[in-house]
Amino acid sequence: MNQISRKSQSPLHSVTPLHLEESPSMALLLAKASVKTGQYKLGDTLPPITALWENLKIDKNHLQKYNRICGFESNQIPATYLWIRAFPLIMSILVSKQFPMRAMGQVHLRNQISVHSVLDMNKPFSITAAVDHSELSSKGLEWSMQISAMSDNHVVWSSRSTFLYRCKTNIERSSKPLNKPQGEAQNWQLPSDLGRRYAPISGDYNPIHLSALSAKLFGFKKAIAHGMWSKARCLAAMDSFIPKVGYSVDVNFLKPVFLPSKVNFYSGLSDSQRQFSLFNASGDQMHLQGSIS
Repeated sequence: MNQISRKSQSPLHSVTPLHLEESPSMALLLAKASVKTGQYKLGDTLPPITALWENLKIDKNHLQKYNRICGFESNQIPATYLWIRAFPLIMSILVSKQFPMRAMGQVHLRNQISVHSVLDMNKPFSITAAVDHSELSSKGLEWSMQISAMSDNHVVWSSRSTFLYRCKTNIERSSKPLNKPQGEAQNWQLPSDLGRRYAPISGDYNPIHLSALSAKLFGFKKAIAHGMWSKARCLAAMDSFIPKVGYSVDVNFLKPVFLPSKVNFYSGLSDSQRQFSLFNASGDQMHLQGSIS
């Protein structure tokens, strides 16, 4: 059965929306991503590709596994969970013939998530992902994907992920000062198999996360932790400070977290917002920086 069907083309767009009828094979999507090439030319406008997954039902056993590996103590849906459920939509867009860039090698730079209403695990969700804004930077093309989840005909959750497609531009790179750790600290020991344990839960089997050997094939000295796992783990550490609804969590992914490693997590209040960050053990390299508002 073909799990991705194409709806009729809208007269307002030059691309055909993708429609997921069920969870696709992530192994198949990854295989397509590994061989897909791109035809992107500097200055090209990205097509407004959209993908939709209707009637997504929450598997409580899967949710429990996710909460456990990320450190959440409750059985409720955390802010980051619907992002991994939307990951098949993201991958479907990346491997689509309509998407002009290669799928592998995209770097997740930033992620913003907003929880607008209570996320009821007993009700189905309709999730939509769409290619959004893009602009050139000193490192290449930065482009974003907007994701939203609806329940009972209301948007209850939304997210924006910004990715980097590395290519040469004429934009000069500006240096940024290293931010120092602030707030109360927690020390975490991350095991070497973290990526392999998180992959079947998240659906993200990118080889850079699975082992040192497979990561070296893509230029990394060791396997690196999934960025969205790092964000989720930080949220789990601040769970008692996070409201149930009406908040946003913004994160900048800065440096990869190698596995195994020791990291230091910091959080505290600043300008009425809770700020948080993740540093390496020596405190001279920031892995991510975020805020809750």
